[in-house]
Amino acid sequence: MSDSFSTTVLNLTTGTNESVTDLTRACEEFLTRIAPGRDGLFNVFVPHATAGIAILETGAGSDDDLLSALHHLLPADDRWQHRHGSPGHGRDHVLPALVPPHATLPVIAGRLELGTWQSVCLVDTNRDNPERQVRLSFLG
Repeated sequence: MSDSFSTTVLNLTTGTNESVTDLTRACEEFLTRIAPGRDGLFNVFVPHATAGIAILETGAGSDDDLLSALHHLLPADDRWQHRHGSPGHGRDHVLPALVPPHATLPVIAGRLELGTWQSVCLVDTNRDNPERQVRLSFLG
């Protein structure tokens, strides 16, 4: 790979409950190591069919509000044609259509350009798969 592209993989255990996991610190640490003082683009990608990446405020209830909204939009019941796994698991496969599996953000002078209350988060409603990989990449 070129010196202008760097990537790493985070291995996470999200557990057996629906979750919003704040990845911001890990993203910032990655950029501190590989992009000090540089401008470019940061991409975060979760290569799973049942998880997504969201940019949102955490710690003030927004993460729980997101899970509530997703539960309302995508109920864990037997309406889904995709039926393997725990009851309602088919909804987990619809999640990435609403919460995409990726986000691309600007990096200025080695720092992730997020708004004051924004965080980079993994959204995982799949209780059947607690192990996740998240790819962090920088192009500069």
